[in-house]
Amino acid sequence: MFATGAALGLLLTAAAPAIADPDDDVAAAEATEQDLATEVARIQAEVAAAEEQLQRMTVEAEAAADAALVAQAELAAAQEQAAIAAAELQVARDAVTAARAEVVELGREAYMQSTGGELGGTAEVLLDSEGPREVLERAATLDLLGDQRAETLDDFEVLEAQEAAADAAARAAVDERDAAARVAAEAQAAADARLAGAQAEYDALAADKARLDEQLRAAEVELLRLRGVRDAEAAYAAQQAAAQEAAVDVRAAVGGSAALTTGRVTSCYGARWGTLHQGVDIAAPIGTPVHAPEGGVVLQAGPASGFGQAVYVQHGDGTITLYGHVDQFLVSAGEVVSTGQQIATVGNKGQSTGPHLHFEVHEGGLYASRVNPMPWLEAHGISLGGAC
Repeated sequence: MFATGAALGLLLTAAAPAIADPDDDVAAAEATEQDLATEVARIQAEVAAAEEQLQRMTVEAEAAADAALVAQAELAAAQEQAAIAAAELQVARDAVTAARAEVVELGREAYMQSTGGELGGTAEVLLDSEGPREVLERAATLDLLGDQRAETLDDFEVLEAQEAAADAAARAAVDERDAAARVAAEAQAAADARLAGAQAEYDALAADKARLDEQLRAAEVELLRLRGVRDAEAAYAAQQAAAQEAAVDVRAAVGGSAALTTGRVTSCYGARWGTLHQGVDIAAPIGTPVHAPEGGVVLQAGPASGFGQAVYVQHGDGTITLYGHVDQFLVSAGEVVSTGQQIATVGNKGQSTGPHLHFEVHEGGLYASRVNPMPWLEAHGISLGGAC
C-alpha cells in the first residue's frame, strides 16, 4: 500500500532530462507533468487512507481506555458506598451494645427488687435467661418492670432490627464493591491488551505515513517546478502555510481571545467505525495553549489511560470537562481555576494520530454521562466554525 518511493524516484529521475530544456521536447515535458500529477493524486489518496486508519486506531484505543476509566469510576463509587454502609453498621452496633448494657442493668435492678438483694426462685428465673432480651421478657412476665422499662425493651428490639438491616446493607455493598473491582480489573486488562496490540501496528503505520508525506512533498515541489515556478520549494512552503492559516480557530466569539485552544477540528462527537467517539478532537502543534472555557475546580491532572495525560475540571453546575492527550498540565488536583486560565498544552501523549486536544463534557459525575460537547461550547461562546 505504501511502496511508492521507488516509483516516485523513477518518475523524478526520468523527469530531470525532460525539463532541462522544455523547448527541446515540449510533448515529453507535458507527459511527465501529467504522470507526476497522477502520482501526486495517488500519494494524496494513500496519505488520506493512512490518516483515517490512524484515526480509527485512536478512537478504538480511546474507547478501550474509556471502558477502563468508567469501570474505575464505578469502583470508586462502590467503594465509597461500602465505606458508608460499614460506618452505618458500626453506629448500629454501638447503639445495640449500649442498649444491651442498659437492658442488663435493668434486669439486675429487677432481680434486686424482687429479692431484696437475696437469691430466690424469681432470681433463679432471671439469672437463667440466655440473653438481655430474655431477661426483660421474663422480668415483664413476673411484673417486675414498669412501663418505662418495658419501652426500653421495645427500643432494644428496634435497634437490633436496625443492626440486622445495616449488616445486610453492608454485606451487599461489599459484594457490589468486589464485583466492581473485578469489572475494573477486566476492563483495564482489556484496555492494556488493546493498546499493546495496537502499538506496533500504529508505529509502523505512522512511519509509513511519514514516508508518504515526504514523497508527496517531493512530488508536489517537482510538479510546481515543471509548471514554471522558479522557487518551487518556497512556493510549496507558502502553500502549506496558507493551508495552516485556513485551519479552524477554536476561539471565543467575544473579544477574540482563545477560550479553549487554537487548531483544526479533525473529529466530532458521534459514532465512528462502530465506536462512539465521546468528544471533539482539535489538531494543533505540540505546546499550543489549552484554556479552561469556564472556571472551576481541578478534579484530576496527570496520567490517564488512553489519553496519556489529561486534566479534568468540575464547574459550578457539576459539569465536568476533560482535556486529553495534553503534553503538559499546568494545574493540580484541588486547584481552583478561572475562566480563560491556561491549564495545559496540546500534546501527543497516549494513543493518538498526532498532536491534538481531545475534549469531552461529562454530566452527573465523572463518566456518568458523556454528552455532545457542542451545546456546552456554544453556550460558552466557542465556535468550531461549523466543523461539527
